Amino acid sequence: MSNYIEQFKYYLKLERGVAENTIVSYLFDLDKFQQFLGSDFDLRKVQENDVRGFIYFVSDYLSAATQARILSGLNHFYNFLILQNTIENNPVTFIELPKQSRKLPTVLSVSEIDSLLMMNDLNTNEGVRNQAMVETLYSCGLRVSELISLQVSDLFFNEGFIKVTGKGSKQRFVPIAPSAIDKIQFYFEEVRSSLKIKSEAEDILFLNRRGGQLTRAMVFTIIKQLAGLAGIQKKISPHTLRHSFATHLLENGADLRSIQMMLGHESITTTEVYLHLDKQKLKKEVEKYHPWSNKLGF
Repeated sequence: MSNYIEQFKYYLKLERGVAENTIVSYLFDLDKFQQFLGSDFDLRKVQENDVRGFIYFVSDYLSAATQARILSGLNHFYNFLILQNTIENNPVTFIELPKQSRKLPTVLSVSEIDSLLMMNDLNTNEGVRNQAMVETLYSCGLRVSELISLQVSDLFFNEGFIKVTGKGSKQRFVPIAPSAIDKIQFYFEEVRSSLKIKSEAEDILFLNRRGGQLTRAMVFTIIKQLAGLAGIQKKISPHTLRHSFATHLLENGADLRSIQMMLGHESITTTEVYLHLDKQKLKKEVEKYHPWSNKLGF
C-alpha cells in the first residue's frame, strides 16, 4: 500500500494541484483510517460500512468540518485507485457529508485595524516590517500563506497591483492601496536592504531578522501580540484581517463577484458567508433607526 499512497501524493500535487497543507492532512487522515482498520487490513478492500464506521468513531471528538475533510481525502484516494485500475467502486461515493454549522467569521472594525497598525514600534526593524505586513494583509485580503510567500518580483506598484499565488498554486492579481505601497517601500528601503538575505529567500518580500522566510506561526504570533497591545478582546488571527477586508468591501458597495476574485475563492458559495455578515449589520441598523422598532418587535 505504501507505493499507492506515495503515488497518490504525487497525483494530488502534480495532477490535481492540491495545496501542500491539504496533502499533508489527507495523508494523515489516511494513516488514521489504516490504524482504525488494523495494520493488516488492505485499504483496497474497504467497503462503505468500513468508512461509515470510521466516521462514526471519530465523530465524538472531531468537528463536522474535519469529518468532511476526511471524507474528501478518502474520496480522492479511492478515485485515484479507480484511475489506477486497482479497484472498481469508490466506497465513499454514497456517504453524505456531515452537516456543518456555519459560524460567521470574526471581523475587526476599521478603528481596531488602525489600532493594530499603531501598536508597531517603528523604531525597530521588526515594527516597520510588521506594520507593512498588517497593512498588506488588510489592504489585499491575503491568506497568511500568500503573505509569507509574496515575492519582490510579484510587486507591480506602478500599476497598483500585486501578483498573489494562492491555493493549488493558482495566481491572481489583487489591487493594493497606496498606503500599503508606501509602507512596503519604506520597509524595503530601511530594513530589508540592510539584511543578510539567505540564498533561498532572495526574492521573498517579508523576512525574519536572520534573512529567511517567515513562518505562518510567526505571523500568527505577531498578530496576537499586536491585538493584546491594542486591547482587542476578540480572538483574532491573520485570517481575521482577510475577513475584515471582504466585509468592509461589501458594506461599502462592492459586488460579491469582485470580492470572490480578489479573495481567490474558487466557488462563489465560499464568498457568500459575507452576505450573512452584511445582513447582521442591516438588522442592527433597522433596530437602531427604524421609528417602529418597538412595534415591529426588534
